[in-house]
Amino acid sequence: MAHGTAYWLRLLYWFGFGYLAVCMALMVGRRGRVIGIDHIKELVDLSISNINKHHSDLFMDVRITMVTGDGRSGYRASAAYIAIHVGAAAPKLPDILVDQLAPGGWMIIPIGKVFSDRHFVQVDKDLNGNVEIEELFDVLFVPLTDRKYQLGHLN
Repeated sequence: MAHGTAYWLRLLYWFGFGYLAVCMALMVGRRGRVIGIDHIKELVDLSISNINKHHSDLFMDVRITMVTGDGRSGYRASAAYIAIHVGAAAPKLPDILVDQLAPGGWMIIPIGKVFSDRHFVQVDKDLNGNVEIEELFDVLFVPLTDRKYQLGHLN
């Protein structure tokens, strides 16, 4: 990531209180940028508040941008991304996120249906746009859902 500008898309689902966005922003350095997205506005607001407590400079430098939106669709406004980290399990690999990877980019994402085996998957896009997928290990993650489903299961 030392070469050029690094763009990260961090999808914040359920537990995204800003910590990982800060970690990624510190990793990519001053020339990098982290986009955090969640469909729950209150989680986005909490993340912003948490980051402002100790790392407000990351917002002033525009190294972190937090948005409310459907992370299942990614965030095309800032694509293509060198790296995408998805923090919730998708039932299958979302083509829309693979499309937002830059050539030479990679994504890590948990894949698997609700109440079934889930695998942490690494997706690599080579410089010609060819995609390789590798299952890394079994994981437990909350499902990648819409707002209505997520909030309905909290009650």
